[in-house]
Amino acid sequence: MLFIKIHELKALQEGALKAKLGELELELAIERRKIASTGVSSKVVKTRELRRTIARINTILRERGATS
Repeated sequence: MLFIKIHELKALQEGALKAKLGELELELAIERRKIASTGVSSKVVKTRELRRTIARINTILRERGATS
């Protein structure tokens, strides 16, 4: 699910983007819980890329005028 290119995201419809956004936010929450429970993150890159992809999707939705 990581490393989604911007042109791939722009090709998706609004509904698909919102669904992917929800999926990524859930995955990020799971990763954050793992970090909180163990105190150590072995997947810093995964967490960072999840946050960036969520930001990309939010940017595309705002450009299109869709509100959350």
